[in-house]
Amino acid sequence: MADQRFLDHGEQKVVIVMTSGPSTPHRCATPFYIGALLASMDAEVSIFLTMEGVLLAQKGVAENLTAMKGGKKIIEFMREAKAAGVRLHLCKPAMPGYELEVEEVIDEIDEISPAGALADLILGCDKTMFF
Repeated sequence: MADQRFLDHGEQKVVIVMTSGPSTPHRCATPFYIGALLASMDAEVSIFLTMEGVLLAQKGVAENLTAMKGGKKIIEFMREAKAAGVRLHLCKPAMPGYELEVEEVIDEIDEISPAGALADLILGCDKTMFF
């Protein structure tokens, strides 16, 4: 088998918009896994939790959610992404619709951000992914 080689893409900014949440647990691990992978390849990665994705930032949710039966907890994927350098943003305008209060937000969230922050992130990045 040939050696695997990864191209040097230079520093890039990637934004992952996370709209999936507890109702679709099978979609909740991959964005953090990919984010950690990209960050380990020197990309600047931000994951923006919005819509149902905001529920992953509620204490007790990601700690008790897995993407597949017997799999790692989603919080572990989130922590691995953070350890790799990924920044986690929580959409402030989406919080009231899911009855999420600031006091209930997990420590892993770097910033509670207005919607304009998402627009800035998208306009200033090289790649955008949606989950």
